Amino acid sequence: MTLPTEQDGTFVSAELYAQVQQFYAFQMNLIDERDAERWADTFTEDAVFQEASRMDPLHGRGAIRTSARANADRFLHSGVQLRHWLGMLQVRQEPDGSLRTRCYALAMRTPTGGELDVFVSVVCRDHLVPADGGWLVAHRDLTHDSAGK
Repeated sequence: MTLPTEQDGTFVSAELYAQVQQFYAFQMNLIDERDAERWADTFTEDAVFQEASRMDPLHGRGAIRTSARANADRFLHSGVQLRHWLGMLQVRQEPDGSLRTRCYALAMRTPTGGELDVFVSVVCRDHLVPADGGWLVAHRDLTHDSAGK
């Protein structure tokens, strides 16, 4: 059995991997703190956000922003704190310098005075493109574990 390596293009450098982890930590903190506008700014202008088992794809940063704002307001008014947790991150660099990532994501909610509820587990596949020394999401595809894919 041959193990993947950085040299064969399967793994990226530890430095790049850490940068991607920091990007996701930044991005998820924005949405968990209900900063929908700044969260949407982590997507390209023409980004696509797909969550096929739940909704039609969102096309463009504006549509992503509108949807995120509505969700953030809904959770705020319901007294529920939302949290996201990403793990098992895989990062692959494309020849053009963009990245393809795959990770598991858990979305959790906790009502004021209530107990934690892990309400969805998904596989998140992103296409990240370089922008201003960092990254933007050009395409996000979420597949719910309950969808049976």
